[in-house]
Amino acid sequence: MTRNDYNPELREDVEVGPCIGLIELNSIASGVEVADAILWEAGVEMLFASPVQPGKYVMLFTGSVEDVRSSLQRGAELAGNGLVDSLYIPQVHSQVETALRRRGGQINGSLDAVGVIETSTVASAIIAADLALKTASVDLFDLRIANGLGGKSFLAVTGEISDVRSSVGAGANFAKERGLLANQVVIPHPHPNLASHL
Repeated sequence: MTRNDYNPELREDVEVGPCIGLIELNSIASGVEVADAILWEAGVEMLFASPVQPGKYVMLFTGSVEDVRSSLQRGAELAGNGLVDSLYIPQVHSQVETALRRRGGQINGSLDAVGVIETSTVASAIIAADLALKTASVDLFDLRIANGLGGKSFLAVTGEISDVRSSVGAGANFAKERGLLANQVVIPHPHPNLASHL
């Protein structure tokens, strides 16, 4: 699996925003049914609806704040006990879209600090990434969801040490409060060769 194979592919013909919603289910069959219901409920655009590891189904959609809220509510109701996680972000940070589209991610020069948040669900990683970016001045250079990770997801940020600590703290605390944090690290002054492996 190459780096570009980790995230489901977002539709290129649809812009993200102003709001995104995501539903993560433990059943592929139920996922297809919920995706259909979401599209019928309100004027949202599906960015992707896809099976992910380990046998889960994830759908990410965008539209107006009210349309996304309505579709998310309908999808969660239909999912019932099959709902693993969900998210609703009214003003998602632009770097989240870039990372989900697998663009960017280049690290140039030396790193002051690197922070990584690892979660057990797709939704919690995306929310943690959005919170991390909105908390401090950091750059999101990687966001991988589910595939090739046994269903886990992670994000990685870089920036000044204090900013990385603040951003990782905010994102990790959110995931921890929901019982979805697998791990978190902040590496101040990483080895110069580490960048080539990220």
